Amino acid sequence: MLDLILPILLAFYVAGNLGANDVANSMGTSVGSKAITLGQAVVIAGLFEFTGAVLFGGRVSETLATDLIQIEAFAPDPHLLFLGAISVLLTCGVWLQTATSFGLPVASSHAVVGAIAGFTWVAVGPSAIDWKAIGQISLMWVITPIVSGSLSFLFYNRLRAWVLDRPDIEQRLQEWIPWLATGVFSLFGAIVFPTLFRHFSLPGIPPHTAAIGTASLAIAALTLTSWHRFASSQSAETLFVQFQVVSACFVAFAHGSNDVGNAIAPLAIVAQIQEHSDLSSSTFQVPLWTLIIGAIGIVFGLAIWGKNVIATVGEKIVPLQPSGGFCAEVATATTILLSSRLGFPVSTSHALVGAVVGIGLVYYQQTSQPPRWKTLQEIGLVWVITLPLTAAISATILSAARLFLG
Repeated sequence: MLDLILPILLAFYVAGNLGANDVANSMGTSVGSKAITLGQAVVIAGLFEFTGAVLFGGRVSETLATDLIQIEAFAPDPHLLFLGAISVLLTCGVWLQTATSFGLPVASSHAVVGAIAGFTWVAVGPSAIDWKAIGQISLMWVITPIVSGSLSFLFYNRLRAWVLDRPDIEQRLQEWIPWLATGVFSLFGAIVFPTLFRHFSLPGIPPHTAAIGTASLAIAALTLTSWHRFASSQSAETLFVQFQVVSACFVAFAHGSNDVGNAIAPLAIVAQIQEHSDLSSSTFQVPLWTLIIGAIGIVFGLAIWGKNVIATVGEKIVPLQPSGGFCAEVATATTILLSSRLGFPVSTSHALVGAVVGIGLVYYQQTSQPPRWKTLQEIGLVWVITLPLTAAISATILSAARLFLG
């Protein structure tokens, strides 16, 4: 148990930096559009990050721990794998904290994949790295912002054409509120509720019936409260504040489901070393307690350090209104949750930045004001250098540990 104390503390440190960086940018559109305050973002993230990490996080954590490298190659010296996991956690924590201090939303998945590849190369050689798996994950990093950006552009473009830019906007919104509520909860319910009700089954109620019933109640509640809010304010953007809060909940859930693996995969490797005499990907399991530690660390990091990155994503790429922020978050969460179901460790920052750019392109059609390309260039540069830099740092840390610790 004593051997687990350092990895647990480091995993919590990495998760805290994930909260400061990745959860901050997943909540950035909501805070940037003034839909919610930073304090409210922490509460929302706390509940939904935790749930997403515990219910969906195991698949991505397992992918990172077993698919990138051949852990069987470390069977002659499990202590070397232990040191490698420590080097990954140190590398990711320091790199994420450095980027967060400059307000840059780095891709934590880049950091953990680079760090795992770096220590493995030094420890047992490049043949132990699954280059095909790394290539597939890298391809997903490219596809993710394209998919989320296309979805957000489509959602927002159609929303403006069918509702927001119409002269009879008040009447159109009254008609569209139930359809918007149905679309949001149907989309996320189809991805989330089947898994949710398999874990938390209700006595005498089949999981699919519970899922449909819950979604129906949520749709009715959102429709009724939205009608009441719109009747009081007669403001479209005020109405979309409520919808954006709902979409922010789903983004937090999506982030917890995917990015918790970036902090937990190395800890799960250490737990495997401690609990099993053999090192085999076939017997590998991600312990529930590791996911809980990651979820708590993520929320802690958002509360303590998240302000800088929220400002970058929520305000410095394109000024967001609640309607645009809502569409960006729907696109982001859809992209991330589908990736989590497939076990791909994609980047929330890729998805969210891509979605914000999609909204910016719709603004450009309306106002001829392009997104702030300088901010995007800075973010893109950090994304590109993260993987090779973290690979080098992790390899250096492991080499130093072998030299001094033997």
